[in-house]
Amino acid sequence: MSRGQQLPQRIWNVEHVIVFKQPGRFGGWPANNGIWSWGDEIVTGFNEGALDLHKFPGHPIKGDENSGRRQVRSRDGGVTWELTKKPHFDIHEMPLVNCPGGITFTQKDFAMKVLATGVHAGSTTYFYVSYDRCTTWEGPYQMPFFGLKGIAGRTDYQVMGDHDAIVFLASNKSDGYEGRAFCARTKDGGKSFQFLSWIGPELAGWTIMPASVRLPNGRLLAALRCNFRPEHGCQVFSSDDEGRTWNYLSEPVKPDMGGNPPAMIRMTDGRLVLTWGHRVQPRGIRAFVSEDNGKTWTDPIILREDGGASDVGYTRTVQRADGKIVTVYYFNDPPTEEGVNTERYIAATIWHPDEF
Repeated sequence: MSRGQQLPQRIWNVEHVIVFKQPGRFGGWPANNGIWSWGDEIVTGFNEGALDLHKFPGHPIKGDENSGRRQVRSRDGGVTWELTKKPHFDIHEMPLVNCPGGITFTQKDFAMKVLATGVHAGSTTYFYVSYDRCTTWEGPYQMPFFGLKGIAGRTDYQVMGDHDAIVFLASNKSDGYEGRAFCARTKDGGKSFQFLSWIGPELAGWTIMPASVRLPNGRLLAALRCNFRPEHGCQVFSSDDEGRTWNYLSEPVKPDMGGNPPAMIRMTDGRLVLTWGHRVQPRGIRAFVSEDNGKTWTDPIILREDGGASDVGYTRTVQRADGKIVTVYYFNDPPTEEGVNTERYIAATIWHPDEF
């Protein structure tokens, strides 16, 4: 599985489905909102806003009265999806409070959602918990600042025990801008959190949006979205002491590959799968597979390459009951001949890494 010159491989037996798409709307960034699965029942989230028809480049989203965070659910392994009306996860409707503790992370229908108000100095991170497969949520609870200037969290955590979990977050750097990844731990069910360590060195750009996996031997892996100014890539770090120290392991997404936030899972057969949005031509969604716990990775696997603008990706990935992979992301079609933006929408690809 050594990689010199990368030769992308194409998976032909894939199924692309629409999760959310509405005229004149922007749906984006499922990576920021979490994904959970119980067999063939899958829940994920995304941000919705009005589509800015003429904004190039960047994210063509405008706020309006219908903007906010949304939640969708599939009960058939990602083939069809239902948009739920509530909750909207609006902290303006419910003020932040301190968590009383007692969260049971090992409850069979448990889910935790971690969100943030921004990415720069002053940003606040907060979280919700659910015990009924994301049907109802408790919170929002304030995440501490750990003596830092701001916390930019997204949903990523590893359950270590009944009331014990490690959460993976990012903070702004000393200059106030994003960012640097770190992890923190609670052993009292969310009442308090202790800063464990930074993950990887501080870069001229940033290392943010960690995606973690816990191996059977207890080793933790964290894949980071890296900005090397100007290139973007992804590096994987490992910890053998429950997050207290981290070591560089590999670099699946090279700096010239146009990557954005990674999602990483461990399949039931022990292989790792890492997915990301490929933001350079041909734009689309790609994946890597590792058979040695993240030390080396296959050449890129093309899930699709029909994206319009570079505003694609932010993947979330789960494995369903039959072994197939469901990767959720946001996507777009090419702009119109008049140069008008097309809808940003949430899509999913159902695939398996052995089906070339």
